[in-house]
Amino acid sequence: MSETVLPRDDRPRRSMLWRAVEAALWTGVLGLLVVRIAPQLQAALGWRRAGVEAPAVTLETLDGGVAALGQLKGRVVLVNFWATWCPPCRAEMPGLESVYEDRRAAGFTVLGISLDERPPAEVSAFLRDHAIRYPVAMATPEAVAAFGGVSTLPTSYLIDRRGRMRYTVPGLFAGVALRAAVDRLLAEPR
Repeated sequence: MSETVLPRDDRPRRSMLWRAVEAALWTGVLGLLVVRIAPQLQAALGWRRAGVEAPAVTLETLDGGVAALGQLKGRVVLVNFWATWCPPCRAEMPGLESVYEDRRAAGFTVLGISLDERPPAEVSAFLRDHAIRYPVAMATPEAVAAFGGVSTLPTSYLIDRRGRMRYTVPGLFAGVALRAAVDRLLAEPR
């Protein structure tokens, strides 16, 4: 009598391999999420209270005014590096505008710094078309260098009333996180 050899079942081994691959993928996705969300949580919840002096940059705004960070002490300031061609920049702008409009009377301002190579008139037209009213200036090499260079767009720096850079948020700064951070910094003693 001959023995019948049944084919070996690889399903348990494949299942274990698939679980390992799936676990690695989820770990990567969650890690990326934490890296992107952590700076916003730090700002919104007030973690990491120390700050370094904000650079004393002075820029001409697109409306012909002058924005000098050194003269904005006493206000909470968001410096936001952005560009018209940057989808995350465009996505965050309504939230920045909303917080600016709601909190500027309380002592908050936004200074957008455009890294566009377009002429300033085109950037101004973009801002008008998107109902952005906070001050915006064109970036200069000196301003970018003063903030240590900008490798991610958008990148935001939240500066407290004493002129200290308290939080850096690379990537999109969600309006709800910005509002919480601004409210907390506005409530701090001067």
